[in-house]
Amino acid sequence: MQKKLIKVNPSDNVAVALVNLTQGEEIQFEGELIKVLTDVKMKHKIAMTAFDKGDRIIMYGVLVGKASERIEKGGLLSTLNVKHESDKVTGKTETIGWTVPNVDKWKNRTFQGYHREDGQVGTENVWLFFPLVFCENRNIEILKDIFEKELMKPKENDYQLLLRSLVNSESGVEGNSGGSNETDLFKNIEVKFITHQGGCGGIRQDSHSLAKLLAGYVNNPNVAGATVLSLGCQNLQIQIFKDALNEINPNSTKPVLIYDQQQIGTIDAMLSSVVKDTFEAIKKANELERAPAPLSKLTIGLECGGSDGFSGISANPTLGVTSDLLTALGGTTILSEFPELCGVEQELVNRCNEEEDGVRFLELMKWYEKTVVDAGSGFDMNPSPGNIKDGLITDAMKSAGAAKKGGTSPIVGVSDYGEYISKPGLNLLCTPGNDVECTTAMVGSGANMVLFTTGLGTPTGNPIAPVVKVSSNSELARKMSDIIDIDTGGIITGEKSIEEMADEMLEFIINVASGTIKTKAAILNQNDFIPWKRGVSL
Repeated sequence: MQKKLIKVNPSDNVAVALVNLTQGEEIQFEGELIKVLTDVKMKHKIAMTAFDKGDRIIMYGVLVGKASERIEKGGLLSTLNVKHESDKVTGKTETIGWTVPNVDKWKNRTFQGYHREDGQVGTENVWLFFPLVFCENRNIEILKDIFEKELMKPKENDYQLLLRSLVNSESGVEGNSGGSNETDLFKNIEVKFITHQGGCGGIRQDSHSLAKLLAGYVNNPNVAGATVLSLGCQNLQIQIFKDALNEINPNSTKPVLIYDQQQIGTIDAMLSSVVKDTFEAIKKANELERAPAPLSKLTIGLECGGSDGFSGISANPTLGVTSDLLTALGGTTILSEFPELCGVEQELVNRCNEEEDGVRFLELMKWYEKTVVDAGSGFDMNPSPGNIKDGLITDAMKSAGAAKKGGTSPIVGVSDYGEYISKPGLNLLCTPGNDVECTTAMVGSGANMVLFTTGLGTPTGNPIAPVVKVSSNSELARKMSDIIDIDTGGIITGEKSIEEMADEMLEFIINVASGTIKTKAAILNQNDFIPWKRGVSL
């Protein structure tokens, strides 16, 4: 029989409904009888004790809000009777120990990756095209059409075939209804394309920030080389981009082909050179083949989006255990989304190996929150309508569940947006919580794969790194099966433990990293890329 309620932490004074509860229902829970005072949808929270106005509401063992009015025992918590509140943190108060998980079954496992000269190993082999300024987006789109058609030979999708059949039936023409079955010209490389709206206008810092992000994409182990287009007069000058790339990796030997339109002249002259030069570079990059690599060469971004009331008790903790396994194996994981770490700062500061990392984390959090307040908003406005509808009613409640993605391992480093991560272990990276902006940033900081949890469903992908989509509940996995890779709903029903799901997840990661499984986002060709304009995004 499935449990009806769960407390995430023994010190919590609220519980999560695992199933829909009806008014008047009586539930025996933790040695006492709880009478449900109103209908409660699954994923939402009910009071385990009576709250007076101003009383502290504890979930995940931390303060997640305060009662804004009287709440009776067994009553539903909502935005009408709870307001956001989190504990203030000034510095490290203790050092939290870590019980290293047993990784004997994994320590000799490998994945089939692409080995780079600098020692990094890619899970993909991508030739990347991008502009330094939005003025070149059209030329990137022209190149995309050319290279995808001639090199990748994409099969026509079902919608094209449907439209063709409709057109042919109208005209009375009996044409070929099948797609192209031609074999890809190059087996070991893909071509991918990035466009963006930056590089000029705004403030000069925006261009420098974008340069660091794009340099991080070139340096990412999944990238074999890049073709870069510049107009010539923009804020993001070629030299700024080169300096950013040199700062990340001064000894890089990756081929980077850069074209300045105003120096070359006509579009025809520039694109002709691009096509000829890039084709030769891609041919060479295609010679690289997959070879065994230890799991320590994995750098995994930890992300959540479209979260629900189950995310923090199924999918996110599964990522946390997986992160602990990878860090114990010498791998690297990245926890970001700083607006969604509000309320759990004390635990994270106490987990920092170095005191200066804890100080830097708090400084970045304070800076971020100030810029949001100055813009007329606040971290308390972070939960989306979808989050609230599914039980995440305060930012601190959402944050406490989101932080579970980082497991329990020590934090080895704290990085600002655009900085490239090189320390093995769990790292914190300052990014917004916005799905695509955050995923974009983690890949720019070196992630060669992203684990992405969702309770409501989101199609987010990335041009150069596989994005593994993890559902918090089985209903979503069934309803949106075309975007979900892994279902952790068995944790909610009691069919599986978090540890069992983490083992399944790590096995899946190895297969994706080896190229034997394609993620749903990759199958859908979901290539999202949005740079962060700092201070104006949650």
